[in-house]
Amino acid sequence: MDSSKNDASRRDFIKTVAVAAGAAGALSACGRAATSPTPGAAGSPAGKPEGLPIAVAGYPFDRVRALVDGRVPIEGCSLTFQKGSIGDLNTHVFSGPQTIEVTEIGLHPYMLAVANDGFRDYSLLPIFPLRTFRHKSVFIRTDRGIEGPEDLRGKTIATPGYSSTSLTWIRGIFEDEYGVRPEDVEWVISSKTSDAASGKTSKQENVIPEGLTVREGPPGFDESDLLESGDVDALFHAVEPRAYVEGDPIVARLFADYRQVERAYFAKTGIFPIMHAVAVRNDVINDHPWLPETVFRAYSQAKRLNDQHLRKLGWAMVSLPWFSQELEETRELMGDNYWPYGIAPNRKTLETLFRYSFEQGLASRELTIEELFHPSTLDFVEERS
Repeated sequence: MDSSKNDASRRDFIKTVAVAAGAAGALSACGRAATSPTPGAAGSPAGKPEGLPIAVAGYPFDRVRALVDGRVPIEGCSLTFQKGSIGDLNTHVFSGPQTIEVTEIGLHPYMLAVANDGFRDYSLLPIFPLRTFRHKSVFIRTDRGIEGPEDLRGKTIATPGYSSTSLTWIRGIFEDEYGVRPEDVEWVISSKTSDAASGKTSKQENVIPEGLTVREGPPGFDESDLLESGDVDALFHAVEPRAYVEGDPIVARLFADYRQVERAYFAKTGIFPIMHAVAVRNDVINDHPWLPETVFRAYSQAKRLNDQHLRKLGWAMVSLPWFSQELEETRELMGDNYWPYGIAPNRKTLETLFRYSFEQGLASRELTIEELFHPSTLDFVEERS
């Protein structure tokens, strides 16, 4: 390689990183300063330069990080970001003190709270901080003759919580794509989980419908123990169980090449499963009607900044040798905005989960987008650069 070209390339890269770092520092220094809300917006905090104080809670995902570090403000607000696990956040909202104004929330637990308990203290915004394909979340014992999804009929499946968002998606996908119904297996609910990071679970994540064969696992045994001991044949779990992480050869994924299976699923259905949404306390919205739009805009801008970063510098900042190829292939399959916010690009995905919840006997009725999301947000559209 021409050394002069190589030196120039390195200088360009260092200059680009320095400019990005400087911009980030400048934005971080001013990001939490008060900004004026939309002029003329009803309920805007005119005359309060510090902005409306709000707590925002959730995971510091890369697509949210610009909110966390202050590079993107929520217009008209002075925010404090609180890191929290999804189980604890759900519990805080449904049965806790409800001191957090804006919070990440499990989508399906929220659905069950609305449908079954008449919950109305928070409203959803069409912001989806976490979504993931779920074929990767099925684990099997390698000595039970399970070669494909259909082989799960008549088998025993462990789960640490029956009605979480991830497990509702898995069961629905298995029935739609492979004809394996929840009634076709025996369910074992573990007394604990090997995933301590998820926090305590809310009652909405432990709903057991009628008409199933269900038993409780032995006290003190987590879902990984059940699989290792041979008490169950398979496991549905949102995260990798301890036995798999530790490399126990008796435990494997059902779909060894889950990436290819999940890409084929998206190509067929157009569904990118949603796990979490964002909820805002209704009394705060009533006092400040402009808040849903400014929150939506801030989350969207944070995601857009991250997307720009991934395209320009992700190959250098992420410790994966083929990161650029993965990003290119994802955009080729799913489009440039492959992680969309707003109702329109997510309607099919949302309504599919509504159907799954009702068909599986979890929600008392099939919910609608209009009753679940705050009415002011139904036509929100992201700005794209």
